[in-house]
Amino acid sequence: MKCVFIGGGAMATALIGGMVDNGKNAAHIKVVDPDEGQRARMTAAYPQMQCYPSLASNIFDGVDIVVLAVKPQHLQTVARQLAPFTPVIPAVLSIAAGVRAKDLSRWLSDYPAVIRAMPNTPAQVGAGHTGIYAMPGVNDAARHCAHELLESVGNVVWLNREEMLDIMTALSGSGPAYVFYFLENLEAAARSLNLQEEEAHAIALSVLSGGLALARHGNTPFAELRARVTSKGGTTESAIRVLDQAGVSQTFQNAVHAAWQRSMELGDELGVDQAIDTPRPLAE
Repeated sequence: MKCVFIGGGAMATALIGGMVDNGKNAAHIKVVDPDEGQRARMTAAYPQMQCYPSLASNIFDGVDIVVLAVKPQHLQTVARQLAPFTPVIPAVLSIAAGVRAKDLSRWLSDYPAVIRAMPNTPAQVGAGHTGIYAMPGVNDAARHCAHELLESVGNVVWLNREEMLDIMTALSGSGPAYVFYFLENLEAAARSLNLQEEEAHAIALSVLSGGLALARHGNTPFAELRARVTSKGGTTESAIRVLDQAGVSQTFQNAVHAAWQRSMELGDELGVDQAIDTPRPLAE
């Protein structure tokens, strides 16, 4: 598989690392990024990989897929700059949150082969969870390329409706932040009980990893696993009572719904055509 990444930031780096770790040839990967330091870091990590400061027709010779790994607010400009090259590009995969396929297709001069994906930050350590949607104009070969590329950093779930990506954004895209929020507060509670910082940090991580290991062992519902720890009249019951009285369960679900709503709002905001008078960087 030959691919071109436009944008060489953290997620692009994670995807490229996953591909190489899974046996892909770095010489078949190209990166376009105007930041000289970013290009230097890329070539230092993968000497066979070619990096470019701007777009040029020869970059896309024989390419199987182009990955747009830029910030959502820059995607419209980048797409318009990429549009002249689309006749030789089999498919475009966007990993920018919020920007809908129909808007990206329009900015690419009504290009039909657009794929959208919503990876999450655990992809940086090969533990990602990615939702992916393809427009009807994407052929099977391009779908296979996108799947193989994203699978190199974790699980991949295909969606038959694009609006499902807003739900994936609220769940798996934002989800790591919810986990870190739990860890942050468990660590803070430990510190408030006079544990040292290192010990509090280690306990929080151990509790989470142990709980996950137990949850993965069999198919026991999460509620039942919680009930097994919550002995009547015991310490856990006291803790859960405080959480229930504070409405934490409903508040947490409301928070996920808020993320879902915001994802839909971003799609509306980012899909508005902008008048671009001067060229902007391809990626930052």
